Amino acid sequence: MDNSLISVTFDGQTYAAEAGQTALEVARANGVQIPTLCYHAALKPSGSCKLCAVEVTGRSGRQIAMLACILKVKDGLDINTGGPIVEAARIKAFTKLLRMAPQSARLRQMAAEHGVDLGPPPDECLRCRLCVRVCKEIVGAGALKMKKIEGVPFVVPEPDRCIGCGTCANICPTNAIRVEDQENVRSVMIREELIGKHPLERCEGCGRWFATTRFMDYIEHRTAPHPHVKAAHSYCSTCAKLFSDRTQAVSDHSVKMRMPGH
Repeated sequence: MDNSLISVTFDGQTYAAEAGQTALEVARANGVQIPTLCYHAALKPSGSCKLCAVEVTGRSGRQIAMLACILKVKDGLDINTGGPIVEAARIKAFTKLLRMAPQSARLRQMAAEHGVDLGPPPDECLRCRLCVRVCKEIVGAGALKMKKIEGVPFVVPEPDRCIGCGTCANICPTNAIRVEDQENVRSVMIREELIGKHPLERCEGCGRWFATTRFMDYIEHRTAPHPHVKAAHSYCSTCAKLFSDRTQAVSDHSVKMRMPGH
């Protein structure tokens, strides 16, 4: 070994290091995984995120947690990147960061990679049950239900019940349910869970995609007992109103022309 180098141990494995390096620099140079978010090689370490906690022997001889990004290595330094002390420090750090960025997918991914359980992710859902009720009581599809997962209630889809109408998303007060139309396909989602995915129909008036095939079939089935006095058409709400207004105007004009004096 080069006399200018010192030896540092990570989890029982010894590596060569240079005096003045930080524990995080040595770890990264040797492929030892230590999580961090606030570190950048071009900047002076700040220890802000506190995710890079490692276990070392303190001056009192007790094992303590220190931040690898600011811990300067010395010859013979013995470092543990896991264990109860490190786990407790990481849980505290991840939890604090999650309070500031509750929707951060990266935080949750990092926590999972390092064995930290942060519990169910926030999903903006208030558990008001408006979506469940409107889908069952008004739409009649019954595509959503409440289900407890690890003791926490969640809105979840009933398999193959969604008709893609989007009423649940329209009534949701926090936009926890999303409707995404891409070309001729509509996806209805809560969190990252798919409620339904459906092909769309074109409006016969303007030509834009406007309603799912399953929704149109559902409406046809629901109205089947009622007599149809008009020819069936597939119009979006804008075109339906436009054509209705024009039909009414023509009808009013015809009545007026038949009146005495015309």
